[in-house]
Amino acid sequence: MITTAGGAVPAFEVVEPAEPTIPFVFCSPHSGRDYPADFLAATRLPGDSIRRSEDLFVDQLFECVPRLGAPLIRARFPRAFLDVNREPYELDPQMFSEPLPDYVNVGSVRVTGGLGTIPRIVAENEEIYRKRLSLAEAIGRIEAIYKPFHAAVEERLRRTKERFGMAILVDCHSMPSSVRALPGGRRPDMVLGDRYGTSAGARLVAIATGRLTRLGYDVARNKPYAGGYITERYGRPAIGQHAIQIEINRGLYADERIYRPHAGFEVLAERLAAFVAGFAEDVDADYGLPAAAE
Repeated sequence: MITTAGGAVPAFEVVEPAEPTIPFVFCSPHSGRDYPADFLAATRLPGDSIRRSEDLFVDQLFECVPRLGAPLIRARFPRAFLDVNREPYELDPQMFSEPLPDYVNVGSVRVTGGLGTIPRIVAENEEIYRKRLSLAEAIGRIEAIYKPFHAAVEERLRRTKERFGMAILVDCHSMPSSVRALPGGRRPDMVLGDRYGTSAGARLVAIATGRLTRLGYDVARNKPYAGGYITERYGRPAIGQHAIQIEINRGLYADERIYRPHAGFEVLAERLAAFVAGFAEDVDADYGLPAAAE
């Protein structure tokens, strides 16, 4: 649980289907918008500036998923508070009032950039905190939220693979509308990341790309987003467990300046529902999956 100005709410939710019918698990780790009251009191950022790291409304874009037969794991805590798309102990020593233990990864590129498990900055390099944190505060967030979140992902993948013989994790994110696939290149509508071919079978990524392209979207692959810790950790195609990250251009569905959906939201949500249903149909046809009741 986290305590917001409006009261206590779950840190994350697992929305289960009435009956699992497709070999997918969907995850939205960065779309949380329930800000703990004590966290807001500790930040130096004014107003909505703290929201610059949110993957705006991505969980709502994929609300179709349980209806289509797969679980949806969605964060309610904000990314600026805790980033579960990192190793459990990627921590920046500049942020803490005491030395960090030896098991902490203080040297990753993500930590150096201020975007560790407990982020130091939001997008546009704005510092989050007024003062240093205690190590106990960080460990508390990791134990109470990070570890249960990943346990939920692991359990849904285990159940899905046990039922269908394979499991496909779709890690759902959004990206600023200004992002280009390559410097000076096009601004894609979506980017699919498979850790450069290591986290998912090539055929699955081709199916997903084809389905999105036929819906009218410009889809890039791995550039500039190849997938983060979640994709890397759970993508094990050799054992039938695949992970694909999807990044969606926020300009398709939201006004990034005021953090509000615009008229394109409903259109995109409907097309994503068609994408999920079509992706599942193609996987079933290609892989000859067992019936869900078996």
